[in-house]
Amino acid sequence: MRPRRLRRTPALRSIFQETHFTLNDLVLPIFVEEDIDDFVPITSMPGINRIPESKLAGEIERYARAGIKSIMTFGVSHHLDEVGSDTWNENGLVARINRICKQTVPEMVVMSDTCFCEYTTHGHCGVLDDCAEVNNDATLVNLGLQAVVAAQAGADFIAPSAAMDGQVKAIRSALDEAGFTNIGIMSYSTKFASALYGPIREAGGSALKGNRNGYQMNPMNRLEAIRESLLDEAEGADALMVKPAGAYLDIIRDIRGATKLPLAAYQVSGEYAMIKFGAAAGAIDEHRVVRESLGAIKRAGADLIFTYFAMDIAKHGV
Repeated sequence: MRPRRLRRTPALRSIFQETHFTLNDLVLPIFVEEDIDDFVPITSMPGINRIPESKLAGEIERYARAGIKSIMTFGVSHHLDEVGSDTWNENGLVARINRICKQTVPEMVVMSDTCFCEYTTHGHCGVLDDCAEVNNDATLVNLGLQAVVAAQAGADFIAPSAAMDGQVKAIRSALDEAGFTNIGIMSYSTKFASALYGPIREAGGSALKGNRNGYQMNPMNRLEAIRESLLDEAEGADALMVKPAGAYLDIIRDIRGATKLPLAAYQVSGEYAMIKFGAAAGAIDEHRVVRESLGAIKRAGADLIFTYFAMDIAKHGV
């Protein structure tokens, strides 16, 4: 046997390649800040900026021209309080961002990150109780309020990232009661308390002191990871997600084998930064590593990949 026969020429390697991904498989996360006039570079994520709300429409048009089919919206708010109430204000930042995106390019699939960490004074993902712990059930009520506002503004998918028990069921109930039975839920169903989120703290202007270990998952737990996603499926999620992606390919594979729902994986800010800084140091070939890393996530079983490299793929191809 000589497996090398299938690798002898570029044409042979191409036709026998087992895993493929295209731009259609990618979702671009974006950060939109209110009350600023110009783009703000995120130093820990070279090439990524906070987008001024006033320039968001132009950016959405640029993404669409490049061939981007879907975005995930994150807001950087200047109106913080203890519960993140701006997120369910019908004229708040969540509503405005989604409205601008959908009105500018109606065919763009808009997924609204649904959480509170960028809207609270304490930086946690929900309501704090008297012991400064996140109150799960009080947070569920507010997640439902935020989801309805995002849907009213035009979001196609609600993407709860708060890591609260029962969040999918609560959001599904809130959407259905408000008449948004056709709006999907892209659940951050297996979200680890990862050290790889570091750069997104700068991107989102997080005020967090402490950690989220009490509600995000222990990175060392495999069976719990599967259970978390299956619980969200049972609650009515339309699609599941593993976050982060690259260090959790085994989890992606496990969940892919356990469900028939669409499965996404989020190549997070730390994964992006490591590739960018490694390439800047001359240690790796950025073009090849980006494509290898995305291919590995797809090979593990992800149907969709959330990645900050989506525009790179749009510009330069696979």
